[in-house]
Order: sequence, then C-alpha cells, then structure tokens
Amino acid sequence: MTSQRIGYIRVSSLDQNPERQLDGIKLDKVFTDKASARDTNRPQLQTALNHVRAGDTLVVHSMDRLARNVEDMLRLVREMNDRGVSVQFIKENMSFTAGSEDPRSTLMFTMLSAFAQFERSLIKERQREGIALAKAKGIYKGRRPALNAERIAQLRERAAAGANRTNLAKEFGISRETLYQYIR
Repeated sequence: MTSQRIGYIRVSSLDQNPERQLDGIKLDKVFTDKASARDTNRPQLQTALNHVRAGDTLVVHSMDRLARNVEDMLRLVREMNDRGVSVQFIKENMSFTAGSEDPRSTLMFTMLSAFAQFERSLIKERQREGIALAKAKGIYKGRRPALNAERIAQLRERAAAGANRTNLAKEFGISRETLYQYIR
C-alpha cells in the first residue's frame, strides 16, 4: 500500500473561501470543515484522523487551521506521529515526521501553538469589549433569533406531538440547545 498525502482544510464560517488554503498542493484526498477550532470535535477532522494510515502525511495550510490551543495541537500531532502519520504545516514550513524527533522543531512548534492560542484569546477579548461598548450605547441588541414566530410555533407543536428532538433540530437548522430554549 502506498502512502498518501491527505489535506485538511478548516474555515470558521460558511462565507469564508477554503480553496486558497491548499491551492496548488498535490493531495490524494482533502477533508474540509466549516467550523470553529475551539475544540477538535469537528466532523471532517475526525474523518481525516480516522482515514490516515501509517506512512501517510496530513497536510494543513497553517497551525491555526488544525487547532487553536496548545494542548490540542500538541496532542493531535503526537497522536498522529505515534500512529506513524506525519504532519506538515505549509505556512509555517514545519513537518513532524513519525519516528523522528527534533527538539528545535518541537520548541518552535510549541511556541507557535502558544501564539495561536494567545491570538484567539485576544480576538475573544476584543469581541467582548466591542459588545460591552455597543450595549452601553444601546446599539447591541444581541443575536437575531434563529426562527421567526411562525417557525417557533411549528417547532413547539411538533415537539409536543413527540417528534424526535435531534431530527427536529436538523430540520429547523438549529442546535439541540436552541431547540430546547424554544420549547421551554
């Protein structure tokens, strides 16, 4: 069996364009998530991790596309290397090959992971400050409701009739938590 180069792409929102991330890089298969990197519980990441085999290389545009905190980043790369899978980050020009350890690369990797986590923290802090300022000015009204009054009534009626909550959430395009908030 020949080794494969597997691409992993992640964008945070539906309107971001994922195509620029691994453009022009020869890959055998690509997995793309449109989700936040706050944790590693992303469908396509999990599928990619289950897909890669010993001898394969997981190719990622940049470290912050794989994970946003040091713990997740180090764990993911370590677990893949332990399974014989190499990891390559294009933007940082760093590779972590299974079976070889370079202390300098590990140090640099840990530091860059810490910077990615720090950057994420700063973004969240600025967002909170902006919301607080907008609230003080009376501008911020909060997030728009996911459903209008008619759809809420339909949702409540179907939930009261005993419809499966998970299926309802998918059908209405909302999370289960949002569903429960509407039917309370």
